[in-house]
Amino acid sequence: MVAGVTPGKGGQRFENKVPIFDTVAEAVHETGANASAIFVPPPFASDAILESVDAGLDLVVCITEGIPVNDMIKVKRAMEGKKTRLIGPNCPDCNAGRRQRIVRWLPHRHRAGIHPQKGNIGVVSRSGTLTYEAVWQLTSRGVGQSTCVGIGATPLTEPLTSM
Repeated sequence: MVAGVTPGKGGQRFENKVPIFDTVAEAVHETGANASAIFVPPPFASDAILESVDAGLDLVVCITEGIPVNDMIKVKRAMEGKKTRLIGPNCPDCNAGRRQRIVRWLPHRHRAGIHPQKGNIGVVSRSGTLTYEAVWQLTSRGVGQSTCVGIGATPLTEPLTSM
């Protein structure tokens, strides 16, 4: 983690280490960040996604569940032709075999010994629970994962040409 963004809290530090910025654009300019993880309530998530797109990030991972469909329609349309790629919303996890992690694996899953192990299998799922189950089943059998992505269960998976 290279930065945090919370409007009105710019200039502070999280745990005296991670700088906090007022905007994503400021964080990108100052740190060179190329991805963001969005942890905000549903009414604010679409604006957070769009702010990340406007800042020119390569990847946005949104864990927020319950974003209004109309908000996500606006996001999808605004992202057309942009370089930013969105994973989510409602993304439970996104990591590359414990080497690179965008969103943290849930703590209760760690306690249960359910976490990706380095290997050659990729796991992609729309269901958070089934993502964890697939990783646990593979790991418990000694089969490691190269990548694990919970893509979220957003209903907007097709191009919005008919709306």
